[in-house]
Amino acid sequence: MTTVEAHQFAQCITCHAWSPDQTMVAFCPNSTEVHIYRFSVDKWEKIHVLQKHDQIVSGIDWSVRSNKIVTVSHDRNSYVWNQEGSEWVPTLVILRLNRAALCVQWSPKENKFAVGSGAKTVCICYYEQENNWWVSKLIRKRHSSSVTGVAWHPNNILLATTSTDGKCRIFSTFIKGVDSRDSGTSLASDAKFGEQIVQLDLCSSWAFGVKWSPSGNTLAYVGHNSTIYFIEDVGPAPSAQSVAFRDLPLRDVMFVSERMVIGVGFDCNPMIFAADESGLWSYVKYVNERKAAASSSKYGSQFSEAFGFGKLYGQSKYGVNTDTVEPSKSRGGVHHNCINCIIPLKKAEDGSVKKFSTSGLDGKVAIWDIESDADFSF
Repeated sequence: MTTVEAHQFAQCITCHAWSPDQTMVAFCPNSTEVHIYRFSVDKWEKIHVLQKHDQIVSGIDWSVRSNKIVTVSHDRNSYVWNQEGSEWVPTLVILRLNRAALCVQWSPKENKFAVGSGAKTVCICYYEQENNWWVSKLIRKRHSSSVTGVAWHPNNILLATTSTDGKCRIFSTFIKGVDSRDSGTSLASDAKFGEQIVQLDLCSSWAFGVKWSPSGNTLAYVGHNSTIYFIEDVGPAPSAQSVAFRDLPLRDVMFVSERMVIGVGFDCNPMIFAADESGLWSYVKYVNERKAAASSSKYGSQFSEAFGFGKLYGQSKYGVNTDTVEPSKSRGGVHHNCINCIIPLKKAEDGSVKKFSTSGLDGKVAIWDIESDADFSF
């Protein structure tokens, strides 16, 4: 059984992030502020309040190596916060946006970060040593609507995005003087900044929560139509799978391992998806829910070849999951409102996640320890 710790920090939480040593958590209580709490003795204490934004903070990421916090907001601005002594000092990042900034993520090497926005634009920000400031380069005219999610490939160059136009796209973010060409990925070896590598037209609704597997060989994202999409062999001719489920839509996903994903969203309970030996992805169950006896399934999986930059031709039924679960006890678990963020906390040497945290509109941050859970052993 998965061990869960739930902490009520606010009435509502927009997003959250953890310090490198995981002794502090930063979150936005659905306001213009970012609150930082530290665990002391047997309770959480508020130690900092970051105040610089004029509108709701929509994204937070805390770098592991450099201990920097980056925040973005509906006020169209971004700040990089450096800890100097006991204070956090902000540095303004000029994003050049005319709409809200919606999401942010540090690159694996932490020399860049990506910002998705309501201006149909992605900002790639990096530090310019000569002028001692953060600058941004924009990927424009590629998205038809707001960019809801960004995810860095392990090679530090490829970036995946999701949008409310229903599409998932992958871009090259190579910046001369910042990146090197020895990425080890043929897709990124010759591509210029802003070049679109692939566009996936799989979803007929808003798309959210894109993530790469630890190896970078698999991509997953979710649609507002209660479907999760898995992309293998990302490139000019990737293979795609979609898994539809009966419950409310997801908002974010996280790879536990190469063949297992946890999704969170409007059903208030984390959901497990896994791939079998043949590579077929399917819904497994809710976290901490017992599997029922096998019978006819309400969950279907579609497998298809996404030829020609992700466009599907001849989509066909590939397989159906035969496992069913007990009647859904959704909207009554650890969280009591939509879960909008999931973050890995503890990883093994192979990159598999042993502990993760979630935050939601109910104002809770929950820590899930799955290291001893047999359901995550496959």
